Amino acid sequence: MYYLYIFNIFNHLNIRYNTKITKMNNFTFKLLIISSFFINSLFSQNERKFKIHTLAFYNVENLFDTINDPNKNDEASPMMEINYNRGGIYKQKVKNMARVISDIGKENTQKHPAIVGLSEVENKQVIVDLINDSSLSEKNYNIIHYDSPDKRGIDVAMIYDESVFKPSSTKSFELLIYDDQTNKRIFTRDQLLVSGNLDGDLIHIIVNHWPSRSGGEARSMSKRESAARLNKKIIDSLHKLDRNAKIITMGDFNDNPMNNSIKGIIGAKKNKEDVKVKEMYNPMEKILTNEGIGSNSYRDVWFLFDQVIVSKGLLGNDYSSYKFYKAGVFNKPYLTQKEGRYKGQPFRSFSWGKFTNGYSDHYPSFVYLIKETN
Repeated sequence: MYYLYIFNIFNHLNIRYNTKITKMNNFTFKLLIISSFFINSLFSQNERKFKIHTLAFYNVENLFDTINDPNKNDEASPMMEINYNRGGIYKQKVKNMARVISDIGKENTQKHPAIVGLSEVENKQVIVDLINDSSLSEKNYNIIHYDSPDKRGIDVAMIYDESVFKPSSTKSFELLIYDDQTNKRIFTRDQLLVSGNLDGDLIHIIVNHWPSRSGGEARSMSKRESAARLNKKIIDSLHKLDRNAKIITMGDFNDNPMNNSIKGIIGAKKNKEDVKVKEMYNPMEKILTNEGIGSNSYRDVWFLFDQVIVSKGLLGNDYSSYKFYKAGVFNKPYLTQKEGRYKGQPFRSFSWGKFTNGYSDHYPSFVYLIKETN
């Protein structure tokens, strides 16, 4: 249980517990506490209590095992290119990923995420190893995974805490795209749809990893726009069944919130007040444009490819069921490179054919969902 009303007030005043409060004089701090008590009393004679869950997405940067699969081009993975202590490095890579997942959202929920979408996993076994790591082994995580036709063998997947989320249906949607010049099919990642009950609320999660910008943004744009049309088709099918469906589409979209794939085709809005029934809200757009925060960078330019986008059904002030509260990028200092060529960027796991003992070249993104309790 989390006493969210205090967090609301502190957050509204842009005060961070571990920094600015220590700089206040005693009078200011006492006044803040008195004010928070007074403001809250205007709304209710009793404390309002909320359940809060973190739902996150994490590109785990080539979480590949050490076994050569003859049916995949996994030899091109950084793990397979390492020619020393590969088994030990694999174990450390898994441990590093598990630590991050365990930490996402914990500072405000005091617990691990309820649901985490994953990309760049090679197969189900690496996810089994991930949730069996000591950081996650007691978290009740289970796995939803389908093998995709991606040429390198990288998949999307989802892990979820069985004690709070109960899947009712899962489906993998194949993305059919073709090379503009040869008309040959390009084999890429499927889109994963999981529907289920989060503490009794039906929600739908779509996990994505759209085609990369290899060859340049403009040249590859049509592939991501095809992925966006598939994503929109899935979203529309859910809205057709329930116009107030609670839908979350998350992933590494390899596009920013302002690109046509997300802004135009999916129609994700920057402002909540502009979102109509059967439409989507993208809280990540303000995080990038207003705050300048990204999830990955290239040549010192920040991008926010890793996004969590929510439907109108998750907006509003009726917290008798789960609603969107806040979004963020999990970019704690230990996830950032401290020196060298990539200083200030996400602390990647692999560089120049070596293991860095880092984490990923992407930061995770997340949302909080809250629900009022009696």
